[in-house]
Amino acid sequence: MQQVEVRLGEATVAVTTASEPEPVAGGHVLRGHTVAVGCPAPPRRFYRHGWQSWSQTRWLDVDEPVAPVTVRDLALFDDDPVHAAAVRHGGAVVGAVEHEGGVLLLGALGIGGRVELTDTGMAATSDTGARWFVAHGNEAEVFAAYADLLGTAVGRRPIGAQRVWCSWYSFYADISEPALHEVIDDLDGLAFDVVQVDDGWQRHVGDWEANDAFPSGMPALAGHIRDAGYVPGLWLAPLLLHEHSRTYAHHPEWVLRDADGTPASAGWNWGGRLHALDVTHPDALAHVCDVLRTVVGWGFDYLKLDFLFAGALAGVRHTDVERHRAYRDAIEAFRDVVGDHVVLLACGAPVIPSLGVFDAIRVGPDVAEVWENTHVTRYLHHLSSPQARYAVATSIHRLWLQPLIGTDPDVAYFRTRYCLLTGEQKALVTDLTRVCRFRATSDIPSTLDPHEVDALANYLTEDVEIHRLGRYLFDIGGREVDFGPVAAAPPVMLPTDR
Repeated sequence: MQQVEVRLGEATVAVTTASEPEPVAGGHVLRGHTVAVGCPAPPRRFYRHGWQSWSQTRWLDVDEPVAPVTVRDLALFDDDPVHAAAVRHGGAVVGAVEHEGGVLLLGALGIGGRVELTDTGMAATSDTGARWFVAHGNEAEVFAAYADLLGTAVGRRPIGAQRVWCSWYSFYADISEPALHEVIDDLDGLAFDVVQVDDGWQRHVGDWEANDAFPSGMPALAGHIRDAGYVPGLWLAPLLLHEHSRTYAHHPEWVLRDADGTPASAGWNWGGRLHALDVTHPDALAHVCDVLRTVVGWGFDYLKLDFLFAGALAGVRHTDVERHRAYRDAIEAFRDVVGDHVVLLACGAPVIPSLGVFDAIRVGPDVAEVWENTHVTRYLHHLSSPQARYAVATSIHRLWLQPLIGTDPDVAYFRTRYCLLTGEQKALVTDLTRVCRFRATSDIPSTLDPHEVDALANYLTEDVEIHRLGRYLFDIGGREVDFGPVAAAPPVMLPTDR
């Protein structure tokens, strides 16, 4: 390793690198599994990029305390559990510091890595690659330069604007063939592109076949959606096995394990423990590929693949390969199976390792019908639970990904019934979907009042010009919308012993 100085625009910074820095458009490339950069002035804020879709992503004050993790299984849903006990602010693959003279960015040109704030700048480590991009200057320019190089390194598949109706926030898991038929008929005349069937259609998480609520089978449902003029969409969590699933009972050898041989935890949901499929096991990978081939054969050309972080959890694998590489190899196999015509939406997914394979990715936690779940955010420090506040805050900080992948911020709400969001909060969430160019809702037209139906119809067909005026300030069709009061506000969390 060597310590040298590089000129980045108007600033000179000290870097620690394995070889001579290489000048590139917008900055320099550093090499080494461990690198460091010094900030030309005292850092004021640090850009923390979360590991997966739901992970908190925002600019934070450098003197803000590092939030403790209080419940291990919640850490699985919040961020990378490998770094749950970190004592320094850090994030996945890319980080940045803001100081009086601009923004200093350090990001891996690969699928893995961690960037941490130091007393003098940032330090980064990676097991998957040894190329890093460092840049200094205007925030928008350095992130755009990084996105361009990252797209060259790992790929890009940005999708056009989407208009999606999904079943989740009106039915949750209580869906059925008759209920969905009624909704599909009720959508007539509304300009949706996709009707996506969410969780609740399957026998079990891990047993991906229709349950008794769908007596005609999934091909018939896909046909009904297509006959109505929409692209059929389907939700799956293909890298999870519930402890009570038939697949786990028949193939316990397919799951990721801890060093002592017990199944590694992938969290708790659907009333039981969740196991992660070891996608380096050839039979496990073949099983998932068969599932995806089957559902595409049913007629579903839009697949929302959820809880994908399970494929990159730490553990003992059938093949000794770095965990992000294992995930990447698996999703590349998924793309090969479904073909380029199928839209793949990632959710709960490691963000950077998903680039170049998925067409779109959820960029924040679930929105839900409530502004903040204070009992889990303030007491358990669990910021990735369904709630609109942190969905807005995290999603707005990931817009730099748009040249690389579609950015899905989750749904907008038009209904008043069964919704605890205020009118102002609903408007902000709706504007977020406009900025992200991904418009979705779960509202059922027949449950809306006439004014709400008109608002939904206009939302789906409007042609609104959007201009970014600042970090949080946007011109949306001539209206100035400031996401700053939500996106820049630190989370309210009560202290607890670490």
